[in-house]
Amino acid sequence: MPVFHNEALKNEHILITGATGGIGYSTAKAAVLAGANVTLTGRNEEMLSKIEQECNELNSNAKVFSYKADLTNKEQRQHLLKASIDEIGSITGLVNSAGISGGAILEDLSEEDLRNIMELNYMCTVLLTQDVYLQMKEKKKGSIVNVSSLSGLRGTHGNTAYSGSKFALIGFTQSFALEAINDQIRVNAVCPGYVDTEMGRNAIKSKGERENRSYEKQLEIAKESIPSRRLSTPEEVANTILFLLTDAAVNIVGESIKISGGSVMR
Repeated sequence: MPVFHNEALKNEHILITGATGGIGYSTAKAAVLAGANVTLTGRNEEMLSKIEQECNELNSNAKVFSYKADLTNKEQRQHLLKASIDEIGSITGLVNSAGISGGAILEDLSEEDLRNIMELNYMCTVLLTQDVYLQMKEKKKGSIVNVSSLSGLRGTHGNTAYSGSKFALIGFTQSFALEAINDQIRVNAVCPGYVDTEMGRNAIKSKGERENRSYEKQLEIAKESIPSRRLSTPEEVANTILFLLTDAAVNIVGESIKISGGSVMR
């Protein structure tokens, strides 16, 4: 059931990276139900076509444009922005949802894995945001939501690379928010804990393997560590992102909204 009015994001153009992942996928569907036009990007062309079709079915009046892009490539980032603006118009919202998990304890962490995690989770977000911000600045209008993590607020064992990338994203969010608000552009982050997505399940599986436990046992331990005794759903994260994109959040600036089931309070 939709949480937002079907015109909450009317006439807005939201660019969603990582649209083929669980959180990006749910955000795209929630955005069109709220009246937004959307550009979807990711690296899986088949999944992009699928989510584009689903979005069109949810709201036939919404403009939905999908564009396959590797965000680590400067030229592809620039082509993505030009194509999306040519197709739909100025971008008024950006959801930086693209990211990867992975890593290991520090003594086992490879330079390649570290570079890959930092590049996609942090550098690509900063560089794409830089380009989107320049065109938002001309209109003096926009909202940017970065998908960080509880791992960007506190460290956990065996999580040095991923946690480092998400801490960096929080620092970027807070610092850039102070710059962008001068142009009426709001920047915030969401920080989910375990989410019931493929990426979230893989993270639980990897932790279980490190501890010599089955996935089922590690999932049970994960749920028991959360006061609500359950994982968040991607739809719950998407609804928080949408709130930050709407005018209901007009004076929320530089915040990191936790979606933790009570597991992190500060």
